[in-house]
Amino acid sequence: MKQNILPAIRLTLFCAVFFSGIYTFLIYGIAQAAPNNGKGEIIEYKGKKFYANVGQKFDKDEYFWSRPSAVDYNAAGAGGSNKGPSNPDYLKEVEGRIENFMKHNPTVKKSEIPSDIVTASGAGLDPNISVQAAKVQAQRIAYIRKIDISKVNSLIEKSTEAPFLGMFGTEKINVLKLNIALDGSK
Repeated sequence: MKQNILPAIRLTLFCAVFFSGIYTFLIYGIAQAAPNNGKGEIIEYKGKKFYANVGQKFDKDEYFWSRPSAVDYNAAGAGGSNKGPSNPDYLKEVEGRIENFMKHNPTVKKSEIPSDIVTASGAGLDPNISVQAAKVQAQRIAYIRKIDISKVNSLIEKSTEAPFLGMFGTEKINVLKLNIALDGSK
């Protein structure tokens, strides 16, 4: 038994020192070398600062809507709803989001609504939507802002981010950046 306890204690002490100290300072040092000291991309717009990597609430008709958030876009309390797709309360909530989306986008058919525009992400703070989620909102925005839909579609194309290294993930659009570009195009 002594043969097992001593190595276990040494391993525990080593792990405590390594992961609590050395590893922590190593990651901190790497973050300091990153842009903005590892705090993420900060966008200043109209005198306010926004984190581009944290979802923002956009629900006005003249803007592209964000993904719903289970935590009401509160970055201090990130988390999902923990309700599965068979949960009746969750299904009712998603159905309500679909009805609301269709009310504000009357030209869109229910089958054309992408899931990411009516379901919250795992952390509830996803700053991105799919290209399809942006395209189904384009007509509403063009109509309300009284601009040509081709201009809105051009903004969508310019704001589309390719998958990481061209193969990891899917194309996506940062809603905050897209809406700032939309405000900038008169």
